[in-house]
Amino acid sequence: MKKGFLTVLLSVLVSGLTAYGIVKSSSPDVTPAPVSSDGSAFRTVKLDQTDYPDFTYAAESAVDAVVYVGVTIKSVRQQQQYLDPFEFFFGYPGGGSQRQQRPQEYEQQGSGSGVIIRPDGYIVTNNHVVAEATEITVVLNNNKTYTATVIGTDEATDVALIKIDAEGLPTIPFADSDKLRLGEWVLAIGSPYGMRGTITAGIVSAKGRSMGGASDQRQQYGQQSTPSMKIESFIQTDAVVNPGNSGGALVNKAGELVGINTMIYSQTGSYSGYSFAVPSNIVHKIVEDLIDFGSVKRARLGVTYRQVTDDDQKDLKLSSLEGVYIEEVSAGSSADKAGVKKGDILLAIDGVKVTNMAFIQEKVNGYRPGDKAVLTVIRDGKERQLNVEFQGTTAETGTVDVDGTTAFYGSKLRKAPQETLDRLGLKNGVEITSVGQGKLLDAGASEGFIILYVNDQPVSKPEEVVEIAKKSRRAVYIEGVTASGRASYFGFGKE
Repeated sequence: MKKGFLTVLLSVLVSGLTAYGIVKSSSPDVTPAPVSSDGSAFRTVKLDQTDYPDFTYAAESAVDAVVYVGVTIKSVRQQQQYLDPFEFFFGYPGGGSQRQQRPQEYEQQGSGSGVIIRPDGYIVTNNHVVAEATEITVVLNNNKTYTATVIGTDEATDVALIKIDAEGLPTIPFADSDKLRLGEWVLAIGSPYGMRGTITAGIVSAKGRSMGGASDQRQQYGQQSTPSMKIESFIQTDAVVNPGNSGGALVNKAGELVGINTMIYSQTGSYSGYSFAVPSNIVHKIVEDLIDFGSVKRARLGVTYRQVTDDDQKDLKLSSLEGVYIEEVSAGSSADKAGVKKGDILLAIDGVKVTNMAFIQEKVNGYRPGDKAVLTVIRDGKERQLNVEFQGTTAETGTVDVDGTTAFYGSKLRKAPQETLDRLGLKNGVEITSVGQGKLLDAGASEGFIILYVNDQPVSKPEEVVEIAKKSRRAVYIEGVTASGRASYFGFGKE
């Protein structure tokens, strides 16, 4: 009896040790990081069960805050109508069939996605989803339907803010997209091809991605094609997204919003492995501006730049290829006033390293006019700290840009080229080279317009235009000719 008990106990012990040995041998190596020949440690990871991705919480907590956005665009087109040739006898001289243009109203339908960011009905989506929409319908995950209105849009980032009349809605909190790591798991939630609440998973493939020369291959979702982006610093993922995902959520494992899905890179119009999202930090700032000010308050640094090259590293004796090379500094710009010089290497903004050119767009876009930051640059082999106060995107009237043009109430002026004056039969004049947001645009000015008189005083240089306008107490009255030579005039108030 006693001998039998010992035999059983020994058998159990042997079985336990054997099982332990099998589990131990098959478990991931969690020993200290091995050291290479040069003394550096390899990166290792402990693959405990808790480290494996579980998307159930993120999916279930975020899906109800992602909505279907349906849009209707009503347009009018001219339709040719052929009349009966026998109507010649009733007043159509010349006989034969007559063609008549008749306006015909028609509708286009499109769809995308949106993300509820506030319980009182504020929803983020893409600008290209709602652009030109005459009607916007929002359908929640619980099938409730609302009519939405556009609060504001920003073409530069392809972000739009719409609102429905509702309260107590589920939301997705914003995360800090700067903290995203390469290889981190993310979920894309939206309504591809109208299939609401679709969830797909992938990883962060790249950060700060600019499409650049690939713009001809990009495919926007929805029914509208968006102009070339002015601010591109996308999160690239391999989460499956398709037409209809536009404006949907990109969330992390905690169910927080890290981006708004915006486009795919495809030659077919359908997903082929790459998708791109506007980082949540950009979205958050745009949304706050639209809610607080009704428009986007965008800062401007005032430099042109390029990537640092091997030749730069050699010539300037740089320790690495980090940062960007400053090629030009606009006169009177934020960078100019901060002391940035041509040939400087911009390393960091407020202590955050400049990784590529797209990063600068993203970082500067996060500031508003009047905000301050510290720029870290390398000049003459030495690192310097420069304090900058950001100006707005519209240069101050009278500021001379690097291309020689002069800022004038949101537009740009230059001395009219001699060939233009000869063609129009003029002796002197000032050309409007571009018309931006400002008083000239509101007054109806056009590019190529030649200013001859300002408040009845003849002008031949941009400086004269600016000076006369500054001395005016109430209004500015401008006379001249259009690019085609037609006499014209316009005016605007100074207040």
